[in-house]
Amino acid sequence: MAKNQDFGDDVAATRGDYVARGVVTAHPISARRAAGAYLWDAVGRKYLDFVGGIGVLNVGHNHPAVVSAVQQQLESFSHVCFQVVGYDPYVRLAARLSELVAPGAGYKSVFLTTGAEAVENAIKIARGFTNRPGVIAFRGGFHGRTLLGMTLTGMSAPYKQNFGPFAPDVYHAPYPNAYRGVSTEDALAALQTVFDTQIAAERVAAIIIEPVQGDGGFLAAPPEFMQGLRALTQQHGIVLIADEIQTGFGRTGKMFGFEHAGIQPDLVTVAKSLAGGLPLSGVVGRADIMDAPQPGGLGGTYGGNPLACAAANAVLDIFEQENLLERSRKIGAQLRHGLESLRETYDEIGEIRQVGAMCAVEFVTDRATKAPAAALVQRVLDAAREEGLLLIKCGVERNVVRFLGPLTVSDQDVAEALQMFGRALKATMQVN
Repeated sequence: MAKNQDFGDDVAATRGDYVARGVVTAHPISARRAAGAYLWDAVGRKYLDFVGGIGVLNVGHNHPAVVSAVQQQLESFSHVCFQVVGYDPYVRLAARLSELVAPGAGYKSVFLTTGAEAVENAIKIARGFTNRPGVIAFRGGFHGRTLLGMTLTGMSAPYKQNFGPFAPDVYHAPYPNAYRGVSTEDALAALQTVFDTQIAAERVAAIIIEPVQGDGGFLAAPPEFMQGLRALTQQHGIVLIADEIQTGFGRTGKMFGFEHAGIQPDLVTVAKSLAGGLPLSGVVGRADIMDAPQPGGLGGTYGGNPLACAAANAVLDIFEQENLLERSRKIGAQLRHGLESLRETYDEIGEIRQVGAMCAVEFVTDRATKAPAAALVQRVLDAAREEGLLLIKCGVERNVVRFLGPLTVSDQDVAEALQMFGRALKATMQVN
């Protein structure tokens, strides 16, 4: 093989020779370029991208403002490590996020590289502040693939496999899911049972929750559950961590998902759409909690990379200039209307979930039993790709299709995506 060989459209065929099989690629195509809501593969075929790198591209592919910001920063320096010398994009981003997460409250930040790294650091900070060991997460939640991240993750397959033993002092409680018969009252009672039978509340450092579960199926925690959780954590001196890695930066129609419940978390983890496609994550939180670790206890060689920080500052500018929060709500309303129309035709559509532009469809074999239809979902995804629409699945049973189009997408493109999805459903159901 030539040193700089270009595999082109042979990537899917040759990747097995060089890439570990544990890295799954949802679609057997190879990207060549992308712009806005569109992606072109190696043979020039155009796709409407409603995956966005798994919710990373809320401002779309290659937004000109992000590209310009990165180019300008690259002309100055690409890396110096914030733990060696400081730089303005990092500090400016920290100040802006503080005001977005908790206006006027003086929150502080630390920047890292991946979502899992943000989660690990949030737990580390909470333990350092409380001097307690325990952490409670929720069934169906996803918090990363590192040792602590997959321990916190409330799904066994495919994330845990034979990778144990797992991190100690992590406990799981049921997450509210009215469609599956788990009410807010049930979930809060189950959490009390964890305190009564597994770990006393005074030994719990943190409770971590996704305000809307991402990989778990786009399940939104009811406001009353989030409010009950906030009251409970305050009662027992437990740090409440909102994992906003997928919900953050406008996906739910507000900048952060926790805002829908009218609560204020102690710590917030951010990543994905923070930097418009560049790897950047962070923890934003109360100053007294964030300052618990001693100097040298936080950081990382690439954490808060200047290129990524420049991109993130551009992303925040775009949100202000293009009114993307309002756009998110309009996209969500358009998607829900179109998907509800399809639900009238197909009994296999069990439930439609939508908070802002965070939208998903759960497929079942029939609405009476609500039995998950995972195999059907895969066929739908394949058929949608043939129509020119890229989507991915989620849910503990992998029977949910999620829509993660950019918040910059046009009404026309949303309408086209719904038409493609409708044709994919028709083709799939005809085959059945």
